[in-house]
Amino acid sequence: MRESHTAVIERNVTWRGDFATEPYECAWAGEAIFFVRCLSADGLDESDRADLRIQISPDGMHWCDEGTSMNLPTEPDEVTFGRVSHFGGWLRLVGEVPEDGALTVLVYLVLKE
Repeated sequence: MRESHTAVIERNVTWRGDFATEPYECAWAGEAIFFVRCLSADGLDESDRADLRIQISPDGMHWCDEGTSMNLPTEPDEVTFGRVSHFGGWLRLVGEVPEDGALTVLVYLVLKE
């Protein structure tokens, strides 16, 4: 039987400008999916998109882009996701919200062995 774990990485957090989620140690897992839900968007419209990238790290301090990226919808309650495998020990999301905009989000990290 496979093991799985769901972690809430960000809860009702507002992103402005450059942002990064808290790093999460998950070396035991073989695959991971980030789910990002927009709770509210201020100062943004459909043409504005937040750039989200998954990053990996060997130690939780030094980071590089894994190659997976997503656009976060600006409509409340829309969900996007990015999945990765072969990622080493640590994961996080980074990105940038367009100038004068703000996004309040809920971020889950689902891990499976």
